[in-house]
Amino acid sequence: MRCMADRTVLSGWKRFTAKVMNPKFIMVFATIGVFLLIYLFGALKYGGIGFTTIRTFLNMFIDNAYFGISAVGMTMVLITGGIDLSVAAFASLTGMLIAYGNSVLGVDPFLCVVIAMVVGTGLGALMGAMIHYLSVPPFITTLTGMFMARGICSMISRESIAINNEAFNALAGWKIYIMRLVDGEWVKIKPLAFINFNVLLFLAVILFGAYILGSTRLGRNVYAIGGNEQSAKLMGLPVARTKIFVYAFNGFCSVLMGLSYALYVKSGWNLALLGGELDVITMAVIGGTLLTGGVGYMLGTFFGVMLKSIIPALITFEGNLLSWWGKIATGALLLLFIGIQRIVVTYSAKRKDNSCR
Repeated sequence: MRCMADRTVLSGWKRFTAKVMNPKFIMVFATIGVFLLIYLFGALKYGGIGFTTIRTFLNMFIDNAYFGISAVGMTMVLITGGIDLSVAAFASLTGMLIAYGNSVLGVDPFLCVVIAMVVGTGLGALMGAMIHYLSVPPFITTLTGMFMARGICSMISRESIAINNEAFNALAGWKIYIMRLVDGEWVKIKPLAFINFNVLLFLAVILFGAYILGSTRLGRNVYAIGGNEQSAKLMGLPVARTKIFVYAFNGFCSVLMGLSYALYVKSGWNLALLGGELDVITMAVIGGTLLTGGVGYMLGTFFGVMLKSIIPALITFEGNLLSWWGKIATGALLLLFIGIQRIVVTYSAKRKDNSCR
């Protein structure tokens, strides 16, 4: 009986280690582990001056929610084996459409948002169709989309345009306060922290993305295309429809990113979020999404956003470091995770070879 119990424990441990070492999940575990290590370092060094407060933690969400929204769409694109360089340009175009439409033309800003959604989603679907039907590399197709969107922004205006609308400003200033307990009563004076509309939008989008990838046939098709597109075609999967949807959804997320950023700064500018597409790709990659496609999870992307967000927080608490150190640290993290990806891919290939023998 004791031997049987030992065997059961051993088989359970083997199943656990097999899951942990599974190439599909190891990148997510690595992201979570690195985030916890960096957070622990910050807690030990700056815990006494407020690093571990709930306000600091939530501020990381508030300051990076717009990047996180776009990272959801980018994760899907990368899983299919593609890439999209147009996301920040589409977001900037969204802000310009809202600002110019409202402040210059007198159009309701939320109607401008709807127009931007149609434009962004449509252009995303068009890029997806070009990539599939015309076999244009995703890098070239989306680079063209980026130049086009930036050019349209500059044609609209080269100056920053403020958004002055009562309803829009009310949404931008809307907050849910986490109240402080004083003498047994919850009071709103000097609240512990707050979350705003952008944070809720980010959480809603990432939950929706997780649902698509984890619980729908469309999500299974996305993984199948990223794993091997030719095999997906031979299995009769709707490759064209899936790829067009993924790029259209990414365009939609780019518009939401633009809306979120416009709520954050209350203006539109033709050079807003310049280079932001690299931040979005970085968040997805350090979140465990393989650049070669086929592997990626929204949980990893969530922690990728948090990992990318914690670096500026550490620099702020240090006080005497230039903001460029954030770029250096981000580059080092990206290099680390690309190295881990190569190790995981090599290990996975060797394991397949051994199982075939």
